[in-house]
Amino acid sequence: TEALIERGDPEKLGATATEDGVNFAVFSSTAEAVELCLFDADGRQTESHRLPGRDAHVHHGFLPGARPGQHDGYRVHGPWAPADGHRHNPAKLLVDPYARELAGDFRWDYAVFDYASMEEPHEANTRDSAPFMPKCVVTGALDAVPRSPGIPWSETIIYETNVRGFTMHHPALEEADRGTFRGLTHGAVLDHLKALGVTSVELMPVQAWIDEHHLARIGLRNYWGYNTIAFMAPMQRFAGSAPNTEFQDMVRTLHDAGMEVILDIAFNHTGESNRYGPTLSFKGFDNLAYYRTLPGDPETYINDTGTGNTINADEAVVQTLVIDSLEHWSGTMGVDGFRFDLAPVLGRHADGFSASHPLLEAIVDSPGLAGVKMIAEPWDPGPGGYQLGRFPGRWAEWNDRFRDGVRRFWRGDPGQAGDFAQRLHGSADLFDDGRRSPCASVNFITAHDGFTLLDSVSYVERHNEANGEENRDGHAHNYSLNYGVEGPSHDAGVNNARRQHRLNLLATLLFSQGTPMLLAGDEFGNSQGGNNNAYAQDNEIGWLDWHGLDDDPEFFAQVRQLVALRRELPLLRLGDYIHDGLETGDGRVTIDWLSVDGERMRDHEWTEGRTKLVLLERDNGPSDQEKLAIVINGSYEDLEFRLPAPVAATWTMRFTSTASGNALHTSSFAAAAMSVALLVTKAD
Repeated sequence: TEALIERGDPEKLGATATEDGVNFAVFSSTAEAVELCLFDADGRQTESHRLPGRDAHVHHGFLPGARPGQHDGYRVHGPWAPADGHRHNPAKLLVDPYARELAGDFRWDYAVFDYASMEEPHEANTRDSAPFMPKCVVTGALDAVPRSPGIPWSETIIYETNVRGFTMHHPALEEADRGTFRGLTHGAVLDHLKALGVTSVELMPVQAWIDEHHLARIGLRNYWGYNTIAFMAPMQRFAGSAPNTEFQDMVRTLHDAGMEVILDIAFNHTGESNRYGPTLSFKGFDNLAYYRTLPGDPETYINDTGTGNTINADEAVVQTLVIDSLEHWSGTMGVDGFRFDLAPVLGRHADGFSASHPLLEAIVDSPGLAGVKMIAEPWDPGPGGYQLGRFPGRWAEWNDRFRDGVRRFWRGDPGQAGDFAQRLHGSADLFDDGRRSPCASVNFITAHDGFTLLDSVSYVERHNEANGEENRDGHAHNYSLNYGVEGPSHDAGVNNARRQHRLNLLATLLFSQGTPMLLAGDEFGNSQGGNNNAYAQDNEIGWLDWHGLDDDPEFFAQVRQLVALRRELPLLRLGDYIHDGLETGDGRVTIDWLSVDGERMRDHEWTEGRTKLVLLERDNGPSDQEKLAIVINGSYEDLEFRLPAPVAATWTMRFTSTASGNALHTSSFAAAAMSVALLVTKAD
């Protein structure tokens, strides 16, 4: 059958369908031959063809008559020398790194490992892995989904969620739509998001991944998705028969509802793990090109990610794959932005991280990614892995300093007043280097990794026993509290205190300069039972419990109010830092930090103070002025704050985190203990 295949086009990696057939092209600098294997819909191999062309390490061939929908995979022939870093084993069926769709599920079996055993790691395993591997699917041309609606950074409010977790228990969904891209297009789901008022839905990974071996052994599976094997293919379990089309339909629907789609994307490692992991794709094509290995020991992978392997960001083939994948998800699939998991890996040379790394620069400079939001998770477990505030100018970054500082302040930790003020101000200490605005700080109280908002005020200790790691995994330091009861309580006083504490945290988030990010479910009190590392809990622990909407509808209404206030009041979302004053198109903006007595905060109050009134003023002439006061009472007693003279007849209280204890007067405000309030006055 080999005579049927012709030389192809090396410029188009992956499988590209034309009217006359399909062009196949893959990279390998070390392979002696690359064999294309074709399969029927039942997984039976029907043909095989050695790719006849090779140009600049790209092996290619054109197969006349092949059509979209064809299932395929690769076997690579070449040196089998693990001690030298070469792992070519033709018994292992490989997924094309450019596959845009996969069919079938990965199954753990001895055959997926390229070595005979851990005792004989240099002896090749000759068992065929094809029966246990998903197959690549040739896709036809997809109509591009335009990016929309183009939310400015200063107006962005991110909502982080998981496709499965968000929809599995939603009461309005049919069973067939639960856990799928289709589920996110349901009218009731969209109504909830629109009612909440968020602008940008950030989806946890949707690129095809596999469940880790240790999870499969104990009957669990990967819920979060940070274990990718195909960077351009949607995860099969999120879709029916047409994953790409269903993903695009979801994006279009969210766009039509006025929301952006941001993808959490994990380029830093793959699901092939360390030298004892399976061989699924990159290892078998060109191990040393795709992965970093120890100097002088090419058999051993550098593990800067904590997952067993680390992609080699210095290699051109890796850089090209990353850019091509991003441009595919954005240019064809309509994605508006990306959050990069363990992003320092993408900027790490052999000697450490560099903000001017060619891969980071290529991402920013790509014409196909112009206008796309870029968000870095600016840390990884590797050496020098904490790079908060050090990414290039166009990048925003997750700010864990905001999370920790705000949690510690409201928990009552001493000495937090100054740091708390920095976070309210937009973390200028981290991002104000002349290149970036407060929007570069993606502020969050909670994220998928850690306690939910309710759990952060209900648990002191992590409770991750269900993960099968004897409760050793996950963060040990959560800056949480439980009001004297670990877990759920029937005490009304405890529950009221926890409720107010949650509102204090969310009010701080939405009233701070920067880009706020909410965790799905926090708006109605979702809990994971104290599990702060639910990566393996694709079940009742990880899925959202929507009963909270019915149990306390007023809480959701108050969160909606906070989001609406941020969208309504530009002083809460400035595009530049305020120091001695900020000139804007709407006038001059100033900020003052006042004590309870109305005077500017004294030195000792910046370190030990538990109260402050943050006064934001915009002045564009006598008839166009406004003042906004964020009143923070982090003490355990009610206090009377002296208010600055209003520009209008009176101050108006627009929000308070407590149902009682507040009283607004002409020149003072009685603030309840442990509360946040927002006061506004404006000249007509």
